[in-house]
Amino acid sequence: QVQLVESGGGLVQAGGSLRLSCAASGNIFCIITMGWYRQAPGKQRELVTSITWGGNPNYADSVKGRFTISRDNAKNTVDLEMNSLSPEDTGVYYCNADLVTADFGGRSVYWGQGTQVTVSS
Repeated sequence: QVQLVESGGGLVQAGGSLRLSCAASGNIFCIITMGWYRQAPGKQRELVTSITWGGNPNYADSVKGRFTISRDNAKNTVDLEMNSLSPEDTGVYYCNADLVTADFGGRSVYWGQGTQVTVSS
């Protein structure tokens, strides 16, 4: 069993900052890629940012220069620092991990339960 638990969401005014954290636990051999997706009301879930085992990040154009992703491979955690937030950043943020489990070595994608981020204007 693998679990991803997010924390750090909340309500913030436009221009403010929030930090999200996600911890993966369970039967994990290695996590290839960790990332954050978000889903705004009435919209599809979209990739916000991801980061590889080697630390190479990838950002959606809408968050470049404002968001920073980081991970700790030893702790199986990923953080998302969000600055200069706007109401368009409002949504449920989901942690995502593409990983290999330690039992039979299978590769699967796991999701957290989501954390709400609300940016008021």
